[in-house]
Amino acid sequence: MQKVFDELTVAFRKQKGRLAEAEYSRIVMKHTTLFEESDTIFLLLQASGYPIERDEAGVYWLESYFTAYEKQKYCVVDIETNGSKPGTSQVIEIGAVMIEGGEVIEHFETFVECAFLPEYITKITGIEPTDLIGAPTRREALTQLRHFMGSAIFVAHNANFDYSFLNASFERFGLGGIGNPKLCTIELAKRTFESERYGLAYLIESLGIETATHHRAYSDAVCAAKVMAKSFETLPEYVHSTDDLLRFSLSSKKERRLNKNATATPR
Repeated sequence: MQKVFDELTVAFRKQKGRLAEAEYSRIVMKHTTLFEESDTIFLLLQASGYPIERDEAGVYWLESYFTAYEKQKYCVVDIETNGSKPGTSQVIEIGAVMIEGGEVIEHFETFVECAFLPEYITKITGIEPTDLIGAPTRREALTQLRHFMGSAIFVAHNANFDYSFLNASFERFGLGGIGNPKLCTIELAKRTFESERYGLAYLIESLGIETATHHRAYSDAVCAAKVMAKSFETLPEYVHSTDDLLRFSLSSKKERRLNKNATATPR
């Protein structure tokens, strides 16, 4: 599904957020089997958090992706795991906060049932094996997170790890891939303010972020949300929409310079 997500995103950006049914069908059918229909894929895309809707004119990206980034919903996520590889490890704790208009509007946190917890993980996180007894199963916890995220922007500090680990976990339990657009607070921070290091522990200390404890999912999600808020304070003038923000977070120095110069050039 990731190839469908990526190609649709490119097409939506080129067409300013709207595709004709024929173009949408052409893209999705390139990456599916003969037994799958574009209507079925549409429902799977929505269920995966990919931000699309449909009307009589065709298929379109949700309007919020082209409106002010400040009004967007951001689901800031952090996970704790009992290892680094999703094929041999699992999520043991999930924490998430939903941000809209700069405010936390919802939160989600849960332990996850786990039969094996290495001692070094307990030393890092403070999570004990007894904390996980009677917790929701992986399928239950992941399903709850899927519903919580909806079509919000997926945000995490070092987002590639959390995103890829959860994506593999979702697929393992038949919940589909993650279609939500991704924003990494490390990448965003590197482009908006100077720091000797950009690890979350260092930023918590250097920015004076109050936290209950590091290496716990909900607390780290809250801290990542505060790093995102810090970055929002110094975004360049040419970043207006959510799509602008997502592009900026992955932009090169050359791209940022060109955008800045274009903004500064009088028309």
